[in-house]
Amino acid sequence: MLDYQASIDKAYQTLADSLIYYQGRPVGNVAACDRKSEALNYDQCFIRDFVSSGLVFLITGKTDIVRNFLEVTLTLQSQEPKMDCFKPGCGLMPASFKVVTTDTEEKIIADFGEHAIARVAPIDSSLWWIILLRAYVKATGDMDFAHQPEFQQGMRLILHLCLESRFDMFPTLLVPDGAFMIDRRMGVYGYPLEIQALFYTALRCAEELLLPLPSDPMRQAVEERIGHLNYHIRSYYWLDMARLNEIYRYKGEEFGITAENKFNIYATSIPSWFINWLPDVGGYFAGNIGPGLMDFRFFSLGNLVAIISSLAMNDQAESIMNLIAARWDDLIGKMPMKICFPALENRDWEIITGFDPKNIPWSYHNGGSWPVLLWALVAACIKTQHIDLGKRALAIAYGRLQHDEYPEYYDGRRGRLIGKEARRYQTWTIAGFLLAYELLNHPEQLDLISFPEDYRTITCEI
Repeated sequence: MLDYQASIDKAYQTLADSLIYYQGRPVGNVAACDRKSEALNYDQCFIRDFVSSGLVFLITGKTDIVRNFLEVTLTLQSQEPKMDCFKPGCGLMPASFKVVTTDTEEKIIADFGEHAIARVAPIDSSLWWIILLRAYVKATGDMDFAHQPEFQQGMRLILHLCLESRFDMFPTLLVPDGAFMIDRRMGVYGYPLEIQALFYTALRCAEELLLPLPSDPMRQAVEERIGHLNYHIRSYYWLDMARLNEIYRYKGEEFGITAENKFNIYATSIPSWFINWLPDVGGYFAGNIGPGLMDFRFFSLGNLVAIISSLAMNDQAESIMNLIAARWDDLIGKMPMKICFPALENRDWEIITGFDPKNIPWSYHNGGSWPVLLWALVAACIKTQHIDLGKRALAIAYGRLQHDEYPEYYDGRRGRLIGKEARRYQTWTIAGFLLAYELLNHPEQLDLISFPEDYRTITCEI
């Protein structure tokens, strides 16, 4: 293995420099430490961004930082966020927060999306918060921390938001566009895979963390939804050659409980790139599925989290890794890893993104390469015993990241260009590199975020 020590030492120092303090305690870190660019909201601590840093801190014994973060963000949950006097559901976690110091006081200001570009709602923040809480408990063995009344209440508020009855026919979460890491208009409204994978992972975390109360309707609802999601995602989102041939021969306009084409997917909607791109041995979960809709794009984080959490069955996880290996140049290229593949181009880009100049083809969220995804890739490699692929990806990142000053993302079909608007010294780029390195050296630490395969399925006719 390459000698990473010089890069590792510098990365750890930069990570330490990114910490923000409240009342003398480290409570998170800024999104980026790029002194050459305007701060905008990069001087805030984002919940989703902090997860990779938090896992690094847990692995290296700095558990107090994660504890402080969890405590502070829990107090923010109880605030009353609003936009134009409208209040969202109680229990929503903020997208980010910052510490503001005046002459007389020090206070934390949270952003629930009311200040964000396009006012996107941070649906994934609440799910990541539960996942990090469970990782903290696994690292410290301190289950009493999660059993505190305020933490039990915080989890239950989040679960109530996710599990309450809605105008919906599916067990998956219905969300608006831009509700997760892809926080701009990219045609990911509906039932995007990343949200479903995080939802499933958060449910499995909650199942471990909730107090074992007798006849608890919340616990029963969690266990039931896990079974429904197992069946729904594994059955309807899965794409491989066998499934492609099934969809290709679908009949349309079927009615009744015996319908095979339950979502009324037309064979003519199968994109030509997908037919040629899907390998004979390999598969993945579709990016989205709903009435008359199947998004055939490959979304990296959703598929990787599905492996780590065992939402993907063992054979499906192996197929996803086979696809990544077979399409290495497309998905990894010169920098791991593409956030999605392929990019939206031409008229699709115009209509779906609304002519978004930041999401031009092969840039940012539209097929850009994001180094933070390295840790999830390595975790999936460890879970499926493809260690060689993880080491290969880390070696590619090592060869560029320090020289390029840890940019937020890379552009180009193969990730050769530093992102046109990428911040340097992006904290989750640094943390993603460090976390990948630590996981490869200490694979047992995967237990912080991983689960064994779960065979519970609850099936019913849609």
